[in-house]
Amino acid sequence: MQTLLQRYGLNSKPHVQQFKLLNRKNLTAKGGLIVGRKYLLPNPGATRATSTAKAGSSRGISTTPLLPSTLFGPVYSPVAVRDRALRGAVYYLSPGHGGPDPGAIGTYGGNKLAEDEYAYDVTIRLARVLMEHGATVYMMVQDPNDGIRDEAILKMDHDEIGYPHQVIPLSQVYRLRQRIAEVNRLHARHKGAYQRLIALHVDSRSAGQNIDVFFYHHPGNAMGLRLAKNIHKVFTNRYKRAQPNRPYSGNVSQRGTLFEVRNSRAPAVFMELGNIRNQKDQRRFVVADNRQALANWIYEGLLADYTGR
Repeated sequence: MQTLLQRYGLNSKPHVQQFKLLNRKNLTAKGGLIVGRKYLLPNPGATRATSTAKAGSSRGISTTPLLPSTLFGPVYSPVAVRDRALRGAVYYLSPGHGGPDPGAIGTYGGNKLAEDEYAYDVTIRLARVLMEHGATVYMMVQDPNDGIRDEAILKMDHDEIGYPHQVIPLSQVYRLRQRIAEVNRLHARHKGAYQRLIALHVDSRSAGQNIDVFFYHHPGNAMGLRLAKNIHKVFTNRYKRAQPNRPYSGNVSQRGTLFEVRNSRAPAVFMELGNIRNQKDQRRFVVADNRQALANWIYEGLLADYTGR
């Protein structure tokens, strides 16, 4: 294994650990390689791509802009690229809170619902859909073991990390500074590309207040406004089909005080997915198919924005 990793300059401790995670099913009991097998290589580049190489082979590697397959969990890995509709697009996905801060808390049938767990599940589902269509995706918050989950009640934990391998601070100010600093660093690396930041949150209001998904953008960023409108249009149309007797009340508005929206160099949209304390809104979160629908609808809006630029 060391010889293979040295060949590609991937013999640092983090790369060795990542290699073992990616290939644990194709290693011997002692962690050795099996001649003739293909192995995933951790990519040192910013996209955290996986690459392939065959044990015993000296041929070059081929790379695909993927997040580590382990991030999606065993049920939803690997990710097959269906088409290249989003080829050239770069997305920074930022689920709210994480690490020591669970965000808003709701109660459902005696169980606690944490904002960071449900925002993360929708976000990681969105990441997978975007990758299926050829986009380069960065998850700015990553959970090493949750993956995509289909349970109604998503267990709370505090082991999320900030991209690429950072401890998430408890302080909201430091947490957001850390996250946006990484977004802006990556933005410079992808200079000239179509780049967008998507921040997904879950609101907390009075339990009796049922709200639809709504969107914020920076008042001085026309591309952020267009992005928000494109996603909003998809949600409006989808609600008309799914619930024709109930008007969709989600809206697009400007809010320059939001840290991520204000400081991101990539045009950004900040989304509130619903009220975690409201019983009707909670079904938007606890039903896995609804979380997937949210991800799919957001993707449709992102695709419309990318193709219509």
